[in-house]
Amino acid sequence: MAGRKTDEAVLRELAKALHQQVEHDVGRHFDFEENELFTRMEESGEGDIAGLLADEHAAIRDVAEELLPLAAAAIEGSLDADGWDALRRTALEMVERQVAHIQKEEMALLPLLDDLLDDETDAMLAMEYAS
Repeated sequence: MAGRKTDEAVLRELAKALHQQVEHDVGRHFDFEENELFTRMEESGEGDIAGLLADEHAAIRDVAEELLPLAAAAIEGSLDADGWDALRRTALEMVERQVAHIQKEEMALLPLLDDLLDDETDAMLAMEYAS
């Protein structure tokens, strides 16, 4: 997608996968983290980390608001060259923000949750997220 050197049908399929992934991550996944994990972090005195991650969620949501309509237009086949350029730039911005966010989660959130969640709560949250 970054180089746009393949046929448009392939790009449309990539845009469809991107659209679905962003909708999932920015919707359900972020809501789950904010409602279930960040609240527990705040209650345990780790509100600073939760706040930082929530701020990153907000920034990623802003990019998603720009990205999703472009991806939808790509899926429909209605993007012109400027639209494809905007989609490419916005998709790269999304990747950059999500990689940085995932790194923070791996370094700060996951080790903290290891201490914060007992096995029963962890299993309950995993089942809740999976359903």
